[in-house]
Amino acid sequence: MLSRDYRDVPKEPVDKDKSIRWIIGEPEGAPNFAMRVIEFEPGAVFETHQHPYEHEIFVLEGEGIAEGPGRDWPMHSGIALYVPPGEPHGYRNTGDTPLRFICVVPHPEQ
Repeated sequence: MLSRDYRDVPKEPVDKDKSIRWIIGEPEGAPNFAMRVIEFEPGAVFETHQHPYEHEIFVLEGEGIAEGPGRDWPMHSGIALYVPPGEPHGYRNTGDTPLRFICVVPHPEQ
């Protein structure tokens, strides 16, 4: 078993206003999924994109919007989202504080 505080895992910048923390994955012995904490500064946008794999998301703090086909979904503390494989999606921080969420994805070779 592994236990860790996500805040002890170094942030890796994605760009000037977004970062990622790889909390659990293959290096920790997880054979199927990777758990990440994604952080968006106020006003940050991750443009619409898509992947051949699913995402499970749980919002820890902040406020934002998850953009999906034909609709936007609110993101705030306690909200869980499922993004099916291949579905276009994007994210936007609409609050005054960082938007922070857990994102679980399968390893690419799955």
